[in-house]
Amino acid sequence: MFSSIEEVKDGLAKQDYICSTDIATVIYLAEKLEKPVLVEGPAGVGKTDLGKVTAAALGREFIRLQCYEGLDEAKSLYEWEYSKQLLYTQILKDVLAEELADASSLAEAAERVAQQDEVFFSRKFIVPRPLLRAIISEEPALILIDEVDKSDPEFEAFLLEILSDFQVSIPEIDTLKAKHIPMVILTSNNARELSDALKRRCLHLFIDFPDWEQELEIVRLKVPGISETLAEQVVKAVRRLRKLDIKKTPGISETLDWARALVVLGADTLDHELVRSTLNIILKYEKDIQKAKENLRQVVEG
Repeated sequence: MFSSIEEVKDGLAKQDYICSTDIATVIYLAEKLEKPVLVEGPAGVGKTDLGKVTAAALGREFIRLQCYEGLDEAKSLYEWEYSKQLLYTQILKDVLAEELADASSLAEAAERVAQQDEVFFSRKFIVPRPLLRAIISEEPALILIDEVDKSDPEFEAFLLEILSDFQVSIPEIDTLKAKHIPMVILTSNNARELSDALKRRCLHLFIDFPDWEQELEIVRLKVPGISETLAEQVVKAVRRLRKLDIKKTPGISETLDWARALVVLGADTLDHELVRSTLNIILKYEKDIQKAKENLRQVVEG
């Protein structure tokens, strides 16, 4: 448990995650108030990593639910393990035959079978998916609901109920309540507008591209062996690329990929030819690469 905002910053720093005071404040309040956090911002700025490192810093189990179009209750909450139920039935068929041998009618036989429902519908036949795992965890957990904006509005509505009560009603068994309220971090790349109802239930955090000093510090930390000159040149070049009119703006993850690749290539400084030949590492669309090549002098020299 975090005792202060500074402790949040120190705890995340130990996990090699450099965060601002704004980020640390929201994480601190989320734990104290037991409220979900909705993290928005461009792709590649560390939203997913924030969930991972927060769980590690708190010593909580990390559970991830990756959202996508068509995600439903069965894939996110729980499923019945029907094959196991069938196998169980086969094993007990002799016992069932004896139980039903003297039944005088089909209705009576069905009633006797119904009385044994708890044998076939119990927690041993449930396959917990991420949401249920977070709720029934014996120890405090952190669940990352990643890219929630990619899910359907119907799933978002279902999620509201879970986040409000942290309990699940399974008709065949009972209502399962959380022993420990899980910490919840949701991320969004703004693929679609999320509902006001979801936003009201969450603390909001927007993570933008870091400033010059912070991004340079991240490169130094995450790319061992990089020269100071190359680290500065890489960060400057990436920041210039972000100012171009391109489809996919490079995030921190692309900055780190590029820096690591340049170290592997034995580079100590950037030059035009080196940048031209490695643009495909940091830019993901051919038109973006062509745009960067057209502005190569500006990217390299500023």
